[in-house]
Amino acid sequence: MSKTQHRSIKPIGFALDELVNSLGIKKKLKEYDAIIYWDSVVGKQIAKMATATRITQGVLFVHVKTSTWRNELTLRKKEIIDKLNTVIGLDAVKDIKFH
Repeated sequence: MSKTQHRSIKPIGFALDELVNSLGIKKKLKEYDAIIYWDSVVGKQIAKMATATRITQGVLFVHVKTSTWRNELTLRKKEIIDKLNTVIGLDAVKDIKFH
């Protein structure tokens, strides 16, 4: 392998980061982290009662099993948004719609 070839080889993670940045989809991919991290952010008890289903334009949609839990989560919405965005490392979640 020549020196030129060796310099052009990049770790796959670095190459993927470059691709994501060049396509301008980094924020969109980070939004989906809200769904991935939902259970760990809200904890086991809430995760049993509420499931993050999708995210669109910064709005996370969460299916809640009971109206009592929907009301409780509505009261905690700001706290949950802050925790999700901290874990994600980006202000990807702007609002949560509980249904």
